[in-house]
Amino acid sequence: MSSATDTDPTVDVAWIAAHLEDPQVQLIEVDVSPAAYAAGHIPGAILWNAYGDLRDPAYRTIALAELESLLCHAGIAPATTVVFYGYGAALGFWLMKAHSHRDVRMLLGSREQWAQAGEQWSTDVPEATVSSYSLAPPSEDLLVSQADVEAAIGDPEIVLLDVRAELEYSGERFWPSGATADAGRAGHLPGAVSVPIDLLRNDDDTLKSAQEMGRALEAAGVTSECKVIVYCTIGNRASQAWFALKYLLGYSDVSVYYGSWAEWGKQADTPVVT
Repeated sequence: MSSATDTDPTVDVAWIAAHLEDPQVQLIEVDVSPAAYAAGHIPGAILWNAYGDLRDPAYRTIALAELESLLCHAGIAPATTVVFYGYGAALGFWLMKAHSHRDVRMLLGSREQWAQAGEQWSTDVPEATVSSYSLAPPSEDLLVSQADVEAAIGDPEIVLLDVRAELEYSGERFWPSGATADAGRAGHLPGAVSVPIDLLRNDDDTLKSAQEMGRALEAAGVTSECKVIVYCTIGNRASQAWFALKYLLGYSDVSVYYGSWAEWGKQADTPVVT
């Protein structure tokens, strides 16, 4: 069952169930812990840990060669349709788009909708056939670096959009959970605008209506005419906001600072506002 001509960026449970045996499709569950995956996952899905696989022990983002290796060991090739789901689905989706992968999809909302639809979890860990993949360098239109952010500070034509919670933005927390281990300096980028991700998404992790999201963003001065750089802590919430702005609200110039606060706040000389 080929998916090569189906280019909708989102899929539903029925689509995934119909493509479980499709050799051109690879499911990836993205999470911050292996616990949920180990307890049960969509059959055939491979786990990517947002910390252990997509960042190094110092929380820096992995290099291009390491990402290529991750893809190859997941059996992903340039022609593969990659479908992300789980806590960090938007992060995986955005990262593949930033590296110009041809066909990337995402299951919006909670991973629990698979079981809620009557489908069965699997505890089998698939062994993918190792592929070969030379990734394109990241698109500067989608992924920005610390240097890009530094250059954007004070630029009236660029909005630095912070989608973390208020306690993170104000400097009361470094990590969203409030954990103090491995914490850096808390606060926000100079001039950054705060629009917490919960103003854009529902409790079930689906996105709110375009009208609701548009009102929240416009109230903060983030309009579709702006060049927007989004950040959070490790890139997951920023990727959700990026997807909303780009695919649902029609923002033409929006990118993600992948390093986000895990990079910026752990350095001694970056400017931090509380």
